[in-house]
Amino acid sequence: MRYSYAITSALLLGGAAISLATGYPAGAQVAQNDDRAIARVVPRAGAPASFADLTAQLMPAVVNISTRQKITVSSNPFAGTPFADLFGGQGGSAQPTTREAQSLGSGFFISADGYVVTNNHVITADGQGKVEQITVTTSDGTDYEATLVGNDQASDLAVLKIKGTKPFPFVHFGDSRHARVGDWVIAIGQPFGLNGTVTAGIISAVLRNTGGGAYERYIQTDASINRGNSGGPLFDMDGDVIGINNAIYSPTGGSVGIGFAIPAEIASPIVQKLINHEEILRGYLGVRIQPVTGDLSDALGIPNNRGEFVQSVEAGGPAEKAGLMVGDVVLSVGGKEITPDQTLSYIVANLAPGTRVPIAILRDGKRSTITATVGRRPSEDQLAQQYFDPNAKGDNQTPAPQGDTGSGVLEKALGIRAIPLTPQIAGQLGLDPTTKGLVVTDVDPNSDAGQKGMDRATVIFSANGQPVTTAAQLETIVKSAQAAGRPAILLRAQARGGPAISVPIRLR
Repeated sequence: MRYSYAITSALLLGGAAISLATGYPAGAQVAQNDDRAIARVVPRAGAPASFADLTAQLMPAVVNISTRQKITVSSNPFAGTPFADLFGGQGGSAQPTTREAQSLGSGFFISADGYVVTNNHVITADGQGKVEQITVTTSDGTDYEATLVGNDQASDLAVLKIKGTKPFPFVHFGDSRHARVGDWVIAIGQPFGLNGTVTAGIISAVLRNTGGGAYERYIQTDASINRGNSGGPLFDMDGDVIGINNAIYSPTGGSVGIGFAIPAEIASPIVQKLINHEEILRGYLGVRIQPVTGDLSDALGIPNNRGEFVQSVEAGGPAEKAGLMVGDVVLSVGGKEITPDQTLSYIVANLAPGTRVPIAILRDGKRSTITATVGRRPSEDQLAQQYFDPNAKGDNQTPAPQGDTGSGVLEKALGIRAIPLTPQIAGQLGLDPTTKGLVVTDVDPNSDAGQKGMDRATVIFSANGQPVTTAAQLETIVKSAQAAGRPAILLRAQARGGPAISVPIRLR
């Protein structure tokens, strides 16, 4: 499951099956959740007496996914210390070594010829690693080598294809728009490596907005979901996949009954484009916005949760060209009102680049309309480096799922997340634009880093005497310290408004 410290942070409409050229004659294989098969096993309306028959019917279509990757680590146990020269010859520059790492997750077949859906973060390499091998294990214990057909970082989806000749049991997407709060659901996956684990619960919320950007609407469930469930299916009582398990909110690292699944309504069209090798384009305005709630709505004198407030406008971006200004309140886009369940980010991301769209705004208490030509949304990595709000809530307040399986070195060892310090971010923090380092984006308040005052917007300049400008560099230093059995590393860091100091942070 996607992992952070307060967040352990994993469609074809109308329920139609994804149509793929399988190469098998008609009738040779039907979906495990085909109406004719499912009618015999699904629990009827009301509280079911048992999920056993439904589980037995669906389990063969759910798979375990494991990856092997090689990551580069320093072979000098004294790297970054005054004793580095004592190891590895001149300058202590022992040759880096590589070691093998593994990750685990879940997925499910969507066709008889071996297409598998999972989360992107399940098959994404950790740190400086490169995924060397992806293995899919079916419910009968058979291992198959898989290739990556396509992946999409923004929606956290990936499609694999396994090499096999026999027809595979598969399931199809349902219509998540019909999901209702209180409906029964079951999740099947591999939490903590425990194969074929089934949990049941209800839908706790639909269209849950977690502040995640382009795709920030999730199905929330209390069905137990843990690390390793990422990419597994969330089934309704008709046996249809209405969600892909993706993340949990947890202060403990385990399930506390708050799990999130990508709705089939969002997932299925993206999966189909990945299979067809189609480019996934999303709309973009180039603004940083804030919901109109609490004190902000009182200050503006407008109703709570009405529109979104523009905090900044990207120079030369589509919003600036259209005349959108800092201080405007965006009320609607293309006739769709901005609400907590239908955010500006979500609406615009689902518009095609080049679309001309009317935007209703409130400026100085007066309503007006401007027309913008939607641009193309940058990648998630580009956006992370482009915008940083030092005053925004961290992940322990806002469940914005990030990757979990096969990643999270800094989160696990230090209790932090960090991104490169760009000139734009440096300017936002009042630093010289040429300043190099990492900026902390989230901190676990229970970690040693959190206890010693490190918080969001803290800038890290070096670790164990070595300059760091990427998270991968810091991860390498952390791993070297762990390999040497050292319980802490020394960070040179600067909190907002304070001087740069050296602080030892214990590893965990």
